[in-house]
Amino acid sequence: MPGFIGFWELIALGAVVLLLFGPKRLPEIGRSLGKGMREFKEGIVSPLEPSYEADQAPRADARFEQAPSGPRPAADAAAVVAVSEDDIDTAAA
Repeated sequence: MPGFIGFWELIALGAVVLLLFGPKRLPEIGRSLGKGMREFKEGIVSPLEPSYEADQAPRADARFEQAPSGPRPAADAAAVVAVSEDDIDTAAA
């Protein structure tokens, strides 16, 4: 199958690595490779997990508790409508 390493390819690759580095350096290379893979995995997983600082950040609920309750004044709505009418008149001209 194209794109996949088969059993015999792994055997050949292992033989080449054994010939290049020797049996004494293989455990060291394996440890280094494993450590690098572990650090890579932790680097990928860490941004996806919530961090300690995110747990300590103020909650969104606190912002909503501080917001004024009740309906907005009618004057605000009238100002928004007036601005919108001006925009429509300007765009139509």
